[in-house]
Amino acid sequence: MPITGLIYHPDYLKHETGIGHPENPSRLSFLMDHLEKKKYLPEMEHIEPHNPSLEWVKKIHLREYIQMVEEFSRHAPSHLDADTVITSETYRVALLAVGGVLAGVDGVLQGKVKNAFCAVRPPGHHAEPNRGMGFCIFNNVAVGARYVQERHGLKKVLIVDWDAHHGNGTQKAFYSDPSVYYFSIHQYPFYPGTGKEGEKGQGEGLGYTLNIPMFAGSGDLEYIEVFETILYPAALKFVPDFIFISAGFDGHKDDPLTNLNLTEKGFKRITQVVKRLAEETCQGKIVSVLEGGYNLKALASSVEAHLQVLMDKDQNENKKSE
Repeated sequence: MPITGLIYHPDYLKHETGIGHPENPSRLSFLMDHLEKKKYLPEMEHIEPHNPSLEWVKKIHLREYIQMVEEFSRHAPSHLDADTVITSETYRVALLAVGGVLAGVDGVLQGKVKNAFCAVRPPGHHAEPNRGMGFCIFNNVAVGARYVQERHGLKKVLIVDWDAHHGNGTQKAFYSDPSVYYFSIHQYPFYPGTGKEGEKGQGEGLGYTLNIPMFAGSGDLEYIEVFETILYPAALKFVPDFIFISAGFDGHKDDPLTNLNLTEKGFKRITQVVKRLAEETCQGKIVSVLEGGYNLKALASSVEAHLQVLMDKDQNENKKSE
């Protein structure tokens, strides 16, 4: 049986955002050290990210915006907004983050791995077709969804976004598209201000965007109920051919940027729901892509809980307890 793939590259650390910035290289270096200490790395298939063709990035982002990011990197340092830093390495590293997701897709759809986790940065789900924002440069998952459809010929893609912040960029990319079902559960009202319950898509895409805004203080029980009673039946009806997770772990109770109360157990349970859904609809095809998460210990332990499910370690634990 193929194992879980891990996409990571040390160049992801070269997007230097500056002292005190929450989205910094230590997010990944601490995570990778944690997974090494816990002996997860030898059990995963390491997949090398590649530099993507710009044609794939252009499926989501305007040519002018891509050129602007490249130009800003040439004359760095600069900013796309108050929070989104551009350095001399940002353009190259942001493309490599996209390429990591595409490599993960290839690994799953070529049968090399059963699912994959992409430990990439900068994150992506706030990036809109014509602008980056909220720490995000290119929309890694959105480009991945088009790649699944146009490179591999699968028709229907589900994106499950559980980052604490609404993925405005991903929503905008597919708001009129019935072939991509976008689900987001997020703290509201909160940055970036989008993600109201009434935002359900438009035109042919009406009904293919599902936003679940959550009050501050919501935690494991509330999230598990939403995943079991709202996401699961809606996604079963959609019958996706492939599932992406925009896996933000900033909903953790210890995260400094949000006011949610999720724990590692909660992230494990919602991962179990998505995995069960994938097994029932698309032979388990999941590519999970790191988004937010800004408390280093909470991020590392939450990713570990997430990987336990993707790697079937939770099943092994259940058998031992029996």
